[in-house]
Amino acid sequence: MSRFWTTTVSDLTPYVPGEQPASQSLLKLNTNEHALPPSEAVMTAIRACQAEQLRRYPDPTAKGLREAIAQTESLTTDQVFVGNGSDEVLAHIWLSLLADRPVQTLDTTYGFYPVWAQLYHSTLTEVPVRADFSVDVDALMASEHAVVLANPNAPTGLALTCQEIERLLAGNPNRLHIIDEAYYGFGADTVAPLINQYDNLIVSRSLSKSHALAGLRVGYALAHRDLIEGLNRVKDSFNSYPLDAVAQAAAKVAICDASWQAQSVAVITESRSKMTEKLEALGFEVLPSSANFIFIQHRVLSGRTVFDGLRQQDILVRRWDKPRVENWLRITVGTLAQTNALLAACAALCAAEEA
Repeated sequence: MSRFWTTTVSDLTPYVPGEQPASQSLLKLNTNEHALPPSEAVMTAIRACQAEQLRRYPDPTAKGLREAIAQTESLTTDQVFVGNGSDEVLAHIWLSLLADRPVQTLDTTYGFYPVWAQLYHSTLTEVPVRADFSVDVDALMASEHAVVLANPNAPTGLALTCQEIERLLAGNPNRLHIIDEAYYGFGADTVAPLINQYDNLIVSRSLSKSHALAGLRVGYALAHRDLIEGLNRVKDSFNSYPLDAVAQAAAKVAICDASWQAQSVAVITESRSKMTEKLEALGFEVLPSSANFIFIQHRVLSGRTVFDGLRQQDILVRRWDKPRVENWLRITVGTLAQTNALLAACAALCAAEEA
């Protein structure tokens, strides 16, 4: 610890990301990257970037990308904000709208929320999810504090319907609601169509999962223009050029490539259904997922036993040493071939237990 650290830095408990192994032999199912490569149109756009674009600063407003997002969502460009992945977008949301204020989220959800609350001096209330991990909307409505809600939730994959979230929005027009749709596109309802009705709603999204662009780092927010203006004030006081020229060009093409997204979602959905069915037959409980991952626990084997057993077979999944979820594993939905490899490894573990 440096003697020059501020108290805030000294007290921080940083977020711990999923392991990014150097080995290429591992089947990596721990950080929810898309199972497929980006569309060829995206790769063409990247290859078309010229040296002159790299010599000059990129468009600080990312106008072309924001226009593409706005058109896709039937919004105006001043209702769209873009940044380096949804984590940066959410950090700007926290600084501009939630800093030094009480905030509520779930007790089982994305682990970065408590970090931002600590960094920006928010008083965070973690509302318990139910025994089946579903969200207690009434419990969230009981407080006037701003709500930060991942939908689908992570790591459970469970999602609220648009109607359930609208009930939350309408219940208190003076309560701000941040709906983190990082896993948008795999089956859950989106509340983006409600933006023109509710000025107390802001939706954040990522192109990392839905568009297979985790390595490019592009995220965005959708909201009433006054909320977006607040985010831009923070962005322009921090980094006026958050998205590079290559990212802007590729992301714009990705947003417009509806055909690739539909085809890729079909692959993920098929793999997810197969994983669920076969794992349940092996004695696993699998929560119904609306994301590109599943959340599972075995009825006999501990989470640590399954995690270690899969690692010994060169398969990496995600596990947390937290009492409520210590026996649960989050597993990224891969291709059908990757799914078959996972199922074979799980079957071998279960067979060894029965022997």
